[in-house]
Amino acid sequence: MMKNYKSKLGLELIIPLILIFGYSLFELISNKVWIGIFIMVLTIIFILYTFLSINYKIENDNLNVKCTILMNINIDIKSIRKIIETYNPLSSPAASIDRLEIFYNKFDSILISPKLKKEFIQNLLEINPNIEIIYRK
Repeated sequence: MMKNYKSKLGLELIIPLILIFGYSLFELISNKVWIGIFIMVLTIIFILYTFLSINYKIENDNLNVKCTILMNINIDIKSIRKIIETYNPLSSPAASIDRLEIFYNKFDSILISPKLKKEFIQNLLEINPNIEIIYRK
C-alpha cells in the first residue's frame, strides 16, 4: 500500500505571509530597490515552493515526511506510539497550524498537517493498531 498526502495550507499562516511580503515588496518597488525586489521575489518563490512540496507518504510500514531539500524523514510506523491533534505553532514540515504531533521511538516527535487527517490516521492505524490517538476537544 502506498498513499500520498499533501500538507494542508492554512490561512493562519498564508495571510500574515502575504501581508508581510506584500508590504515589503510594495515598499521595495516604490523605492525602486531592484536588488531587494529580486531577492524578495526569489524568497516568495522559495516559500511557495516549500509549502506546496510538503508531502507525507505512507509506504509499506514507513511514513516518509518530505519537504523539498530541507527535510526527508523516514519513520517506522510500528514505532509510532501516539498521535495528538494540536494547534502547536512550532516550526515544522506543515503549512497549517491545524496539526498532528506524532510521537515515535522513545523520545522523538514531529508536527505535520495532512489535508485528510482522519484518513491519514486511519491508514496509520491499519499498520499499527496500537497507536494512541488523542483528538482536540
